[in-house]
Amino acid sequence: MQTVSVTCAAGEIQGRVKEDALLFAGIPYAQPPVGNLRFKAPQPLRPFSEPFPALKFGAAAPQIPSGGMTDSAPVRWDEDCLTLNISAPIGIQGEARKRAVLVWIHGGGYRTGQGAIPWYNGTRFARDQDIVVVSINYRLGALGFADLTHLGAEFKTSNVNGMLDQIAALQWVQRNISAFGGDPTKVTIAGESAGAFSVGALMGCPAAKGLFTKAIAQSGAAQHTLNPEAAQTVGKAFCAQLQQDDAMGLLAASVEDILNAQNATAAEFESGAGVISKLGTSVSTFYPVHNTELMPEDPQQAIRSGNAANVDVLIGSNSDETTLWGHGDVDDAKLQRIAAEFNVNDGISAYRANRPEANAAELLVALTSDHMFRIPGIRLAEAQIEHNPNVWMYLFDWKSRAFDGRLGATHALEIPFAFNNLDRAGVDVFIGPGPTPQHLANTMHDAWSTFIKNGTLDWPSYTLAQRTTMVFDDTSATVDDPMSEERIIWEGVR
Repeated sequence: MQTVSVTCAAGEIQGRVKEDALLFAGIPYAQPPVGNLRFKAPQPLRPFSEPFPALKFGAAAPQIPSGGMTDSAPVRWDEDCLTLNISAPIGIQGEARKRAVLVWIHGGGYRTGQGAIPWYNGTRFARDQDIVVVSINYRLGALGFADLTHLGAEFKTSNVNGMLDQIAALQWVQRNISAFGGDPTKVTIAGESAGAFSVGALMGCPAAKGLFTKAIAQSGAAQHTLNPEAAQTVGKAFCAQLQQDDAMGLLAASVEDILNAQNATAAEFESGAGVISKLGTSVSTFYPVHNTELMPEDPQQAIRSGNAANVDVLIGSNSDETTLWGHGDVDDAKLQRIAAEFNVNDGISAYRANRPEANAAELLVALTSDHMFRIPGIRLAEAQIEHNPNVWMYLFDWKSRAFDGRLGATHALEIPFAFNNLDRAGVDVFIGPGPTPQHLANTMHDAWSTFIKNGTLDWPSYTLAQRTTMVFDDTSATVDDPMSEERIIWEGVR
């Protein structure tokens, strides 16, 4: 193994050469959130007194895999999880030239996931595009987002600690990334699903201003936060499930018991992908909370007010997002009931008109995909272009061949295309049999790289007049205001 060493503000860090790029894995960016630091804001680390061997990935945040297609395998986890990974081009030592930086925030519904999975491997960005890539871990579920504020001031950040972890990681990048060949003034934050929700939330956080200049949100926007009332209801229910309602008990509880109480609380309130929960909101249980010190207002409103005015944005979604979860047996009555919950009951006719051959289940996929992903992405773009014209929209429409094509352009399918990682473990199962669609991966990877480096793209930016959208498929092309009839029915719907 060929090792390398970099000295930065955090101290000396040892990495290794892998696949003709540099890899520094498992670098801690804050103190372990264990013991008395459980449920507390991340605390700064002292510089390493000895060279830190960043030779293997750190543990994931504590989690229970949901058993879904993209979240089926057990992972190595530990409460000591606040680490990041860096992929950098070879030859960074001693160079004055600084490169654009991509900071990737993993998805997983704020309950599962980690930065160190093959789909997020940043080697091709680093080796082929001369970009420095950082992937991060942050606290998940109850440990990152349970609202325990009813127990006193010592838990005042408990409902946003996962977001504070992300900000701490971005602050670490600002202090240290230049030693890895990165330019701290050219940082792009990016993520998919809950990672994209995080991107939207960070755009709405005053405390995150100046930590990034560009943002990529894949299948997520700024709508996935809880109001304090809902969060407190969840937090009290979590404490009841854990049978602990004081600081001593919460700090002494085992992580396994916390995870089990977390899952029981989620089951108590949630009613399925894309469906309104018992909290009276379409947001899940352990999500960041707005109207807090970190997020003084709903991030969507903060963006509309100009909190991220200097941030360039690339945002989009996939055509068939919610096939990944399924909706059970669907008939017209169920379709109408869910449409009514979304307050678009009269809009089903628009979906039927655009899809005359579609059955009720297929119409529900279209409806829920819009509700959870496409329309919120459009709302963020609309809010941002009031302050910055550098906003681009995409729609991923390449259909998976797996499972006889039942997945379509499902949730998360675009990730290995954007990273140009079609050959990584598990991707073949997701895309299905047939020729590898490498041409589309090349197209998307080049677009992402261009945006990260230059903050621009080679298709027109998004405007209210044209709503130009790049549709990625075997043949990719722009379309003005795709599925406009369906978009219009959501106007005025929150």
